[in-house]
Amino acid sequence: MSASQIVAEVQGGTGLLTLNRPQALNALSLEMIRALTAALLAWRDDAAVRAVVVRGATQDGKGVAFCAGGDIRFFHQAALAGDPRLEDFFTEEYALNHLIHHYPKPYVALMDGIVMGGGMGISQGASLRVVTERSKLAMPETHIGLFPDVGGGWFLSRCAGRLGEYLALTGQVLGAADAIACGLADVCVESSQLPALLEALVDQPQENAAQLRATVEARAVVPAASTVLDRAAIDRHFAAHSVQAIVESLRGDGGDWAQATLATLAKRSPLMMAVTLEQVRRARAMTLAEDLRMERDLVRHCFQLRPGAASETVEGIRALAVDKDHSPRWNPARIEDVTGEMVAAFFESPWPAHAHPLRALR
Repeated sequence: MSASQIVAEVQGGTGLLTLNRPQALNALSLEMIRALTAALLAWRDDAAVRAVVVRGATQDGKGVAFCAGGDIRFFHQAALAGDPRLEDFFTEEYALNHLIHHYPKPYVALMDGIVMGGGMGISQGASLRVVTERSKLAMPETHIGLFPDVGGGWFLSRCAGRLGEYLALTGQVLGAADAIACGLADVCVESSQLPALLEALVDQPQENAAQLRATVEARAVVPAASTVLDRAAIDRHFAAHSVQAIVESLRGDGGDWAQATLATLAKRSPLMMAVTLEQVRRARAMTLAEDLRMERDLVRHCFQLRPGAASETVEGIRALAVDKDHSPRWNPARIEDVTGEMVAAFFESPWPAHAHPLRALR
């Protein structure tokens, strides 16, 4: 990685972090995670830095993205090769997520364009989460045989009603209005106003969080009122006790929304939907640190319970991003064949508490 894939600079008392890998929609590599962590740790104790702003770079001809997630091609290659950096990636990414959630200085995420997976991980802990009319937020991990990690269990489970279960299982993409309604964003600014907003943030000393919020809210707009969320139906169907019960509930609803939701779930990994449902429901009673330790256990099992090509995650990435046949061979292939024992195995920690890679998180 060239150092320029993360550009860290201080302007007018504001630390500015630019994810500068636009050709890959700013997908996170291990080196990027390390560079972000190093900058945030240095600025945390630097009195000259009063606030931090994180944004994604763009490139002509590529889609607009804050951060499209982790580098899933690396996950695939590393899992098949037994590359130990795969373990380092998740340990260090989750520690970075925790650092952001507990950062002592105002941290603003400019969530323009695609914000998915790992992009949510470096933005959900922000003191101010700014979306635009181009924002597309999602935790789509079940589509690749994974689960909504980077603290997803914690922040999705804190959405109202059963939105957490719905967003986690389906990976539904949210625009600005829905993101704010779900509590996953705070304020909307037109994308054309982002340069002026950034200029104001770095040119004017941001003495405290209230002043910074006022600077952002001076440019806020009410996002267009479009919604993909049927809250009553979500709360009714996604309160069921299991994935199979959710599907049966949806089958009993003849409406278009229910049928479209069923079609989405039919494409996801049955096993990882069951793991994800358990993850979200356990996380409701957890602190962020506890959730991240659980997710670290889960992600180890995603690659090690059935190693190599037998992994649901390796197969999901193969189908989506490597062979691109969009025909994953899930195992088991049917929701009805997922057993409680299969799910429970994911929640057994591979480490004793004193040796857990995230044991220091509080």
